This record gives sequence, structure tokens and C-alpha cells, in this order.
Amino acid sequence: MKKLLAALTVALLATVSIGAHAKDWSTIRFGVDASYPPFESKGADGKLVGFDIDLGNEICKRVGAKCVWVENDFDGMIPALKAKKFDGVLSSMSMTPQRAEQIAFSSKLFNTPTRLVAKQGSGILPTAESLKGKTVGVEQGTIQETYAKTYWEPAGAKVVPYQNQDQVYADLISGRLDAALQDAVQADQGFLKTPRGKGFTFVGKDLDDPKILGNGAGIGMRKEDTDLKVKVDKAIADMIKDGTYKKIEKKYFDFDVYGS
Repeated sequence: MKKLLAALTVALLATVSIGAHAKDWSTIRFGVDASYPPFESKGADGKLVGFDIDLGNEICKRVGAKCVWVENDFDGMIPALKAKKFDGVLSSMSMTPQRAEQIAFSSKLFNTPTRLVAKQGSGILPTAESLKGKTVGVEQGTIQETYAKTYWEPAGAKVVPYQNQDQVYADLISGRLDAALQDAVQADQGFLKTPRGKGFTFVGKDLDDPKILGNGAGIGMRKEDTDLKVKVDKAIADMIKDGTYKKIEKKYFDFDVYGS
């Protein structure tokens, strides 16, 4: 009898343990910094819109989950993810080796370059020599901040981080900044092609540094949530295979943002 009771106790504990660790993904919370059009921003009605938002909603639909969007400053995304404020970061987060040490990433969502923006005719180039004595704005916590502080700041450039991209552009327009470094597609569609971007332009070519700038953007997740990653990766793969990804892409871009 004692052996039977012991066996039943072990079985019960195992069942409780499994139940305690099972994750319910009927709701998925995504962290987002809504200052990065056309990837994520707020429409005139205050609702979240953008390429990442549409991708996230489609992923949730395929996983059979309700999407909940949690706004958060970009520089606090990884700490908030680890603190379980949300389940994933879906906010144009580049997949870099440094970030991959802390969190897991989904398969790639898109891959767009980084470029510098300055006033037309400024003569500024994205080099340490050209930016010596200049003030460059970046969004705090981004790969662009890391790049500028790694290569330009030691050579005499002043790198100023901001909580969001809108603040970067506001100071660029006011003249407090000489240049701004950010995702090229975001700069093109979210600034240069808008009225406030008049008189500004890209300067120099795309920047290339996979170690710092990464190899595309993905959804950041906690490393222990392997079951969520499997579900998300399958949804992304299915979207690409059945043409849904391209359909969403064409809503925002007239070129390929997925990349090679």
C-alpha cells in the first residue's frame, strides 16, 4: 500500500509540475515603441498602425491567440520582456549577437539598412572624420546608437540618444542636431517623404556592420519560451509561403524589405 501511495504521489506531483509550467498562449502581448513609421506608429484615431502591427496581428491570428499591444520605450524593451511585462518585442528590433545573448529571436521578419540623414548641401558623410565636432541624434537603445558610439563618438562626434525617433527628428529640424542615424526605410517613409523632412536627405551610403547592426529584424522572446518561438516561427513561414507576407508588404512598400 505504501508503495502504491508513493507511486500515486509521484504521479500527482509530476502532473502538477507539468501543469504549472504549461504556457497558455491564448493571448500574446507584444511590446512596441510606436514612434517608428511605417513599421509602428499611431494613426489619427490613436490606434496602432504599421507593417509590424499587421504582421503581429496576422501571427496571432494563425496561432489562435488574441494580440495585445503594450507600448514601451525602445531602450527598456529587453528588461521589460524579461520582467514579463509582455511576451515578445515586435518593434523593428534588429537581431544582433549582443541581444541574442540575452533573448531569443524569431525567424527574420525583414532586413533593411541603416543610413545617416542631414540637411541638403551640408557636406556631411557617415564617417568619423566628417562627423568630428558634429552632433548626431539616435534613438536610445538602438543598434544605431551602438554604432555611433562605437565608431563616431571616440573620434569627436557628440552622440545624443533620445527616448523615441520623433524626438530625434524634432531636434534635427530645429537645428540642435547636425545629423540623425536610423533605419533607412523608416527615415525615407517616416521623415524624408513627409512635409517635415523637406530640406533633408540621406548622406553617404548604407552602413554595413553585421556585428553591431545585425542581419535583419525579428521578434524578441524570452529564451525559456521555446513553445512560443515554435508557434511564431511556423506562422511566419506559413505567411511567406502562402503569399500573405507579400500582401502585407505591398501595403507599405513598393520594394522588397525581406532581403536575402
